[in-house]
Amino acid sequence: MTTTHLPTRAIGGTGMDITRLGFGSWAVAGSGWHFGWGATDDAESIAAIRHAIASGVNWIDTAAVYGLGHAEELVGKAVADLPEADRPYLFTKVGLVWDPDNPLAAPRRTMEPAGVRREIEDSLRRLGVERIDLYQVHWPDTGESLEYAGDGSGAVSPNATPLEEYWQVMADLKAEGKVRAIGLSNHSTAQLEAAERIAHIDVIQPPFSAVNRSASAEIAWAHAHGTGVIVYSPLQSGLLTGTFSAERVANLPQGDWRAAHHDFTTGLAANLRLADALRPVAERHGVTVAEAAVAWVLAWPGITGAIVGARKPGQVDGWIGAGAVELTPADLDEIATAITATGAGTGPARP
Repeated sequence: MTTTHLPTRAIGGTGMDITRLGFGSWAVAGSGWHFGWGATDDAESIAAIRHAIASGVNWIDTAAVYGLGHAEELVGKAVADLPEADRPYLFTKVGLVWDPDNPLAAPRRTMEPAGVRREIEDSLRRLGVERIDLYQVHWPDTGESLEYAGDGSGAVSPNATPLEEYWQVMADLKAEGKVRAIGLSNHSTAQLEAAERIAHIDVIQPPFSAVNRSASAEIAWAHAHGTGVIVYSPLQSGLLTGTFSAERVANLPQGDWRAAHHDFTTGLAANLRLADALRPVAERHGVTVAEAAVAWVLAWPGITGAIVGARKPGQVDGWIGAGAVELTPADLDEIATAITATGAGTGPARP
């Protein structure tokens, strides 16, 4: 595991202490698939991962579906030559299966047991490891295609694998030593309750940011059950970095999924106003807008860490300090007022 000077927290009862920020590899997965971010440079992506590790980040979040295996391969290459003391924890996800003959089609949400066992072997191979530190169910199994909504919605096929069945498979993988810890991403509190009756949930991974605050109930559930929480999209896919504008959104590259998402269309004006409202808070603390936005996420009780992406090494420097920022009650009040005034997103406006 990477030795680090950055602040860390114990993640549930896993025995792992993780930095408050982890490197997210969704954006480095490139184009040519349904949820791509546009063209990327693999050498630059690997450099970004290594720069995050050199800066003290001690965990990387990825998933089999990111770039249809490509992100896991990049992560594997980035860490392959690192000494044991410098190796980060590797977290990945299972349950989104793509059609290799139609890579631009939306992946299918499936946790069929035999498929899960195939997926983990593929992930182990791509990552170049014998054990995955945290293996997470990406979405509840519906047996249907995933159209990104951020709320777990979607039709459920009668052929979908029940949660009780697929969570038992995850528990079996942990017992067999294939994985160190198991988790659930994008699952509701009712689904968390059902899974907990079968095997303890080590970690949950919901989306959470000053814009998307809808997972507050799941975070509270995890806090009450000794379950770690790592949240994704704390910068709302870049909108809360302070570097976006309507002009930049209008010029997003071909193949970038964000161009058609409501956060970047009908919700754009409110989201940009909220990002601007974070500037005075950031200036008082001598940090970037992105660092202030992530610090707001980390101020919520129960949140262990946040996943932040980067496609270039320099982008890491724009958020690496967020874990050390302590927002004051006055800061939180100011941000809550801005959330209410702008009408950005949904959910409670203050921890």
